[in-house]
Amino acid sequence: MCNNYINLEMNNIAEEHLCCAISDKKHQHGVDVKRAWLAERILEGHVFRKLDDKGKVFIEYAPLETAWVPVNGENYIYIYCFWVSGSFKSKGHGKKLLEYCIEDAKSHGKSGICVISSKKKTPFLTDKKYMLNHGFEVVDTIADYELLALSFDGAEPTFADSARKQEIDTKELTIYYSKQCPYIPNCIEQVEKFCQANNIPLNLIEVNSLEKAKSVPCVFNNYAVFNKGRFKTVHLLNEGHLKKKILV
Repeated sequence: MCNNYINLEMNNIAEEHLCCAISDKKHQHGVDVKRAWLAERILEGHVFRKLDDKGKVFIEYAPLETAWVPVNGENYIYIYCFWVSGSFKSKGHGKKLLEYCIEDAKSHGKSGICVISSKKKTPFLTDKKYMLNHGFEVVDTIADYELLALSFDGAEPTFADSARKQEIDTKELTIYYSKQCPYIPNCIEQVEKFCQANNIPLNLIEVNSLEKAKSVPCVFNNYAVFNKGRFKTVHLLNEGHLKKKILV
């Protein structure tokens, strides 16, 4: 079993695979888009640490001040994505990756680490139960979504006030999205084709700056869906999920 981990840096990001999308050809454009986005973020202190093997085993985090999420707080680290899948589960990789993040935060004098989760296990969000077992606590809540934090000094982050709105003026299907996930471009393409074929009005809003990400009107990690003016989900939509879960 491989127990070597590496961080993506400017000198290796062009060659190393991104663990969350390594086999499906339809997502290769998304990988290129993510790689370009990540290259800019690395200069801001963004960390992408992964197992040195072809598996979905990684943790991705950044200083909260430069993290593209509607979460506010001082001197915190924000975890974007934390994933151990398939045959790599139950082998201690998650614990090692999280411990690395914690030690990294402490070595830089951070006040703590936070992550968006949910009351029930939700795709594309970090598992709440796992984080609670490692000392994280719920520090803020918006409907079914929760902000978890591991505080080192008592300070706690909060969701931005804008995220509590969960409403927008337009009634048409609206998707806020960024380029930080390699699955997003294909999902957007599927939704666009379906909506065009079925004459469904669609409003796509690219979150392409830190300022936009900090002020989105809902919970947002890299994707958020509204329909009929109400926030629905952070779940990345393909055609099937759109028909079954949103347009009902």
